[in-house]
Amino acid sequence: MVLDIALIVLGIILIIAGIVGCIVPLIPGVPLSYLGIIMLHFTSTAQFSPCFLLIWGLIVILVQILDYYIPVWGTKKFGGGSKGAWGSAIGVVVGIFFSPIGIIVCPFIGAVVGELIDDKKPDVALKAGFGAFIGFLAGTVMKLAVSVILAFYFFKEIFSIIF
Repeated sequence: MVLDIALIVLGIILIIAGIVGCIVPLIPGVPLSYLGIIMLHFTSTAQFSPCFLLIWGLIVILVQILDYYIPVWGTKKFGGGSKGAWGSAIGVVVGIFFSPIGIIVCPFIGAVVGELIDDKKPDVALKAGFGAFIGFLAGTVMKLAVSVILAFYFFKEIFSIIF
């Protein structure tokens, strides 16, 4: 019983950290949310099917891969090159220190600066920056959606235990 309570509390902490991590780039949000589900699964009161755990584990891996690819894709899709993509990635890291606005603005600024360093015209650089921003937003929404769904399953199971 004490172990179950400890696992449930740890699971709640992981679920909350997972949702926060979807917005803060250095915290792996979706994997933390999945670990919250795993903690609940290890209790004696809640069990998820192996199929559920496997499918969501694969979704978590896919989302993690896409999270790194989407901002680069957005930058390139809107005309940016590798320096714009690198600038966007550096902007994400720098943006952490200027949260919450920096997390949104810095990838854009980084992509623009990267493109300007690459001797691109300002309009091309701004377009690439916009692509980085769109890619960042798409990745964030994707991560939040998965973490919120995992949180839903977690708390649904908790409420079924309590009531």
